[in-house]
Amino acid sequence: MTDSIFTKIIRGEIPSYKIYEDDKTFAFLDINPVQPGHTLVVPKIQIGKFYELPDEDLTALFRAVKKIAANMEKVLDKRTTVQIEGFDMGDHVHIKLIPADTGEEFRALPGTASQEDLAAMAEKLRLPDSK
Repeated sequence: MTDSIFTKIIRGEIPSYKIYEDDKTFAFLDINPVQPGHTLVVPKIQIGKFYELPDEDLTALFRAVKKIAANMEKVLDKRTTVQIEGFDMGDHVHIKLIPADTGEEFRALPGTASQEDLAAMAEKLRLPDSK
C-alpha cells in the first residue's frame, strides 16, 4: 500500500498545523477548511475504513475526537459536527470536525486559509496534553 498524505503528515514529511497527538492518533487543521477550525483526526495506522480499525485504535480515535470536539466548542463557541471518511487523500480513515451552527455552514464548500490564520487557529485549538 502506498503511504497516504496523512501517513506522511504523521511522520513529519509534510508540514501540518498539529493540534493534538497521542500514541494512536494525530489531529491537525485542514488547509482548505469548510469553516475556520476545521480539523482532521486520523489514526496513526493507515486503514481505509473505520470499521476495519482494531478496537483499540478505533476507541483511541473516538476518545481523541471527543476531547478535541469539546475543546473546539469551548474555544470557538460553535457546535462541532462530525464526518467520517476514508478516501480522497489515500486509503486512510479520517474524521472531520467542522465547527458549524447550521447545515449551510456544515455543507459549505472548502475555502482557503492563510498560513497566518492557520497558525493562529492551531495555537487557539492546541490541547495542552498533546505530545
